[in-house]
Amino acid sequence: MLHTIIEKNNYQDSIVLMLLTNHLEEMAGVNSISVMMGTPANKDIFKTGGLYTDELETATPNDMVIVADLDSADIIDQIVEASKNYLEEQGKKNKGGASEERVKTWAKALEIGEDASVAIFSIPGTHAALEIEKALDNDKHVFCFSDNVSLEDEVRLKQMAHEKGLLLMGPDCGTGIINGVPLAFTNAVRKGNIGVIGASGTGIQEVTTIIHKLGGGVTNAIGTGGRDLKEEVNGITFKDSIALLEQDPDVDVIVALSKPPAARVREDILALLRGSKKQVVTIFLGEKPAEHEEGLYHAHTLEETAEIAVQLAKGEAVTAVADDIVVPAITLKPTQTHIKGFYSGGTLAYEAGMLIQEALGTDSLDGVEGFILNEQGHEVMDLGDDMYTQGKPHPMIDPSKRKEMLEKAGQDAETAAVLLDIVLGYGSHDDMASALAPTIKKVLADAKADGRELAIIATIVGTDEDPQDMYEQRAILEEAGVIICQSNAQAVKSALALIGKPLAEDAKAIVAKSGSVAEIPAVAKSLAALLSTDKFLNVGLSSFVNAIINHGGKAIQFDWQPVAGGNVQLQKALNFLNKVSLKGEVK
Repeated sequence: MLHTIIEKNNYQDSIVLMLLTNHLEEMAGVNSISVMMGTPANKDIFKTGGLYTDELETATPNDMVIVADLDSADIIDQIVEASKNYLEEQGKKNKGGASEERVKTWAKALEIGEDASVAIFSIPGTHAALEIEKALDNDKHVFCFSDNVSLEDEVRLKQMAHEKGLLLMGPDCGTGIINGVPLAFTNAVRKGNIGVIGASGTGIQEVTTIIHKLGGGVTNAIGTGGRDLKEEVNGITFKDSIALLEQDPDVDVIVALSKPPAARVREDILALLRGSKKQVVTIFLGEKPAEHEEGLYHAHTLEETAEIAVQLAKGEAVTAVADDIVVPAITLKPTQTHIKGFYSGGTLAYEAGMLIQEALGTDSLDGVEGFILNEQGHEVMDLGDDMYTQGKPHPMIDPSKRKEMLEKAGQDAETAAVLLDIVLGYGSHDDMASALAPTIKKVLADAKADGRELAIIATIVGTDEDPQDMYEQRAILEEAGVIICQSNAQAVKSALALIGKPLAEDAKAIVAKSGSVAEIPAVAKSLAALLSTDKFLNVGLSSFVNAIINHGGKAIQFDWQPVAGGNVQLQKALNFLNKVSLKGEVK
């Protein structure tokens, strides 16, 4: 039977509530449960999940809502108490004594954070555009972790930022490094002379962590958000970031990475990069370049991107990536011919799909909904896609969906290999290896009992400086029977070699620059100031503050809550009146 609990005026972050949902699901007598704020969008998710009740209509966006399918109403008080205790513990954990000060209003945030150059947003997307505009109006660069911002608002706000000499990173920007300080879901990477621009979060993470492992370092990794290179957005943030890194005296090598951009935007980006006086490495995942240009190197995989960047940063000659393919020492049955990839990183899934498609000799990655690749029995899935995360935590945080998919793949007699990514860093699961290990052991044991061997191959996206112990994570996974590779590309190539479809990187000749060249414009002082910033205004998830402080930055925590009862139209009206008033047009 469904039961509804509404905690009035108890605003909580969506990620915290997703983790609370997981916590409550473990209670005896709970068949199904979901905890979200009472927004219209979340009410639709309750409906989709079969947890809608009439009582939900009384909830406002500022109310925390719990809907549970219970064996008995007798445990409702236990659920309320468990929720209260969990949220209190999370609050203590996230505060951690890290932030200089916590504020609850924009006025106080701007007063205390007058010298904070960057505002970081991790608030519901329905409210993000208006709040970003406030930050830009107050001359703050913006890092927007929030998603579900309309494309129209993104274009408008990025143009606004550009005209003010500011940078809008995002929306839906999952990771970044500014002046050596990690932002949002990111890894701890040593500082160095490489600067990265990426329209991909996990792509940035894979490249920067491999750079770190190869002995290189990164000073700035600027995320643009996944839509920045679309025709409509026209690469506003990407182009401004190129100009910014061109001016950065600490950057000798620029890395530019994304999935395939719009054709016109791609040519604009390449023209700017050809005009750079620095060494440049590009990767447009899905393309297979045949050659490099002088000073402009075109990579095929994320691993090759990092390898070339480090070679250039060290002043070494660029050489082909040395494939270190580990072919699993197992014997497959003739029926075992398929590779299954279950990824938490969308770009890593895309790279896996690209490489498998190349080995198969097929033309595209257009699988059915929910798949990056679904062809000839091979499946690659991005479990961080919206269709899998509606009202649920991201798979970097929650292993439940991957456990389910692992068991399903293990029971398939045609499965030869399963690919996984284990993404470490700030924001990710504290111990993903331990969370997955029991399921992995069971899958391998069940296959053995059925007379089959099975390869589970993984890559760890992380460094020795991440909050998780990378070496311990590796040991736990290897003890469970996982084959660990040094990169995602090597993991995929190992799986392909196992099924008799080996794939290797081709050496590329270096030719003269070909194509249009554009002059990189000088940047405004306000944009250049981003390079030396060390103070941030964190609007939303307080856990983001810890990474900043741990890496020598300063932060002010703004415990944001929606005003006007969460009514976006009323908020817009109030914001407009406030702007007019500040201009002196209303007395």
